[in-house]
Amino acid sequence: MSDTGEEWQVARRRKGAARKSKPLQVSSNSTCCEDQLDIAKTVKRIRETVSDLRCEEFWPQWKKQLLVALGSVELSKSPVDRDPEAPTEDGQLFQNLDCVCYGLGSFSSCVSARFQLAMLLLLLDAGQIPLKDCFIYDPAFSSGEREVLMQLGLTVLTDNEEGKRLATKPTLFYLMHCGKALYNNLLWKNWSTQSLPLMIIIGNSFNGILERTIEREFKRDYIYITQAVSVCEDRLLPCPSRLIDVFSDTAVITFPTSSLNRLPQSTWVEPPEPQYQHCPDLEIIQRETQERDRGGTIN
Repeated sequence: MSDTGEEWQVARRRKGAARKSKPLQVSSNSTCCEDQLDIAKTVKRIRETVSDLRCEEFWPQWKKQLLVALGSVELSKSPVDRDPEAPTEDGQLFQNLDCVCYGLGSFSSCVSARFQLAMLLLLLDAGQIPLKDCFIYDPAFSSGEREVLMQLGLTVLTDNEEGKRLATKPTLFYLMHCGKALYNNLLWKNWSTQSLPLMIIIGNSFNGILERTIEREFKRDYIYITQAVSVCEDRLLPCPSRLIDVFSDTAVITFPTSSLNRLPQSTWVEPPEPQYQHCPDLEIIQRETQERDRGGTIN
């Protein structure tokens, strides 16, 4: 391993403690230290973490589940959209894929976020998704961290989309330990039998979210997750105990068209945009709040 054993310990969670979603907020520590961030050293450290994860016993299962999910999304496309000469075995080249990552956190100061970024790079390589086609955003990123991400080849978004991004082609959404509102917003924006099947989510298990949330509040505030639970395929990914805070409760989530068709047609008619009027602890920074706190500009 390139990292010290002490850093593995940082990623552990006290037995029996509940995992909380990662709040999307600017870290004062990363902000004050961003001018001191060694870009080249940070890039090197992330690449070393990628190499470490590639040697982990659980990685082949993550890769397998990703390729299965990507294959199911590709097969759902019409013959017109598919390349008839594209390989179909393991290691296949999937066509026209995007990736979107929200809520990663300050990876220069947080060990868990660094491992999650390294896993994202591994997944992009496994799915043969070009680095430039991975769009990444978190209000916690310092200017130095944004530079690191660009050095790695990723596309750093400048606007806070609040998760409201429409999938117009097969898209992998990488949302590690994000708040419920982010998932709910993403589902709302793609709430149709055309868009949902194009999505693959690697993030919090929807079944796990359901188990940890009071049912009445879940149905009231997160209606799209509530409905998605019954029709999505939610496959848990393995997580070693020493990385419990990094990858616990992570699943690959897909939306088979056959399952979506079980919902009544009224489900898809003019879905209302989520408002969260009863959610004082929303776990994400909304665009309006960010604009107000930063004098009307989005970082």
